[in-house]
Amino acid sequence: MMKKYMKNSIYFLTLIIFLVIGCNCSFNNKIAPTVDNNLPTNDRYSDSDTTKLPLSNEEWKKILPADVYAIAREKGTERAFTGKYYEHKEVGTYYCAACGFALFNSNGKFDSNCGWPSFFEPITKGSILYAPDNSYGMKRTEVMCGRCKSHLGHVFDDGPPPTGLRYCINSVILDFSAAKKAEKNFTK
Repeated sequence: MMKKYMKNSIYFLTLIIFLVIGCNCSFNNKIAPTVDNNLPTNDRYSDSDTTKLPLSNEEWKKILPADVYAIAREKGTERAFTGKYYEHKEVGTYYCAACGFALFNSNGKFDSNCGWPSFFEPITKGSILYAPDNSYGMKRTEVMCGRCKSHLGHVFDDGPPPTGLRYCINSVILDFSAAKKAEKNFTK
C-alpha cells in the first residue's frame, strides 16, 4: 500500500513540476521584455497605408524598439501572463506595432487563459499571413502581419465558435486604438 502511495506521489510531483516549468517557460529563448511602446515613431508606421513593406531585418532593426524587433523579426515570445493586452477589455482595434496594419477587432478577442491575448478571427482575411512552424518539435501554424510579415504568434484550432480558431498573439507586437479615437480619426 505504501509503495503504491509513493509511486502516485512521484507521478503527481512530476506532473506539478512539468506544469510549473511549462507555464513559466517560453518556447523560444529570445524572450522580449514587455515594454509600453506607445505608438512607434518609425516612418513606415501607418494605420491607413496597406502597401507591402519588404524591408530587410537590418532596416527593421534601425526603426523598431528592441522588444518589438525581438518578436517581429526574430520570432521571439514574451513571457506568458505578462503582456499589456493579455487581460485588456477596451473596445477598439489592434494594430501591428511594427507597421500599423490593422489586425484584430476587440469583438474577436476572448479569454483563453493561455497567457497571451487571444482572438478567434482577424479583422480581414488579408490581415494575417500563415506559415508552417515545426520548431521545438511541435507542429504549429505561425501567423504574421499581412503588410510587413512580422511574426505575431501562432494560430490553433481550439478556439470558440464561430471559427474554432485561437490566434495566440504577443502583446509586444500589438498596438491598440480605442473605438472613440478610431472613430475620430475616421471622420477627419
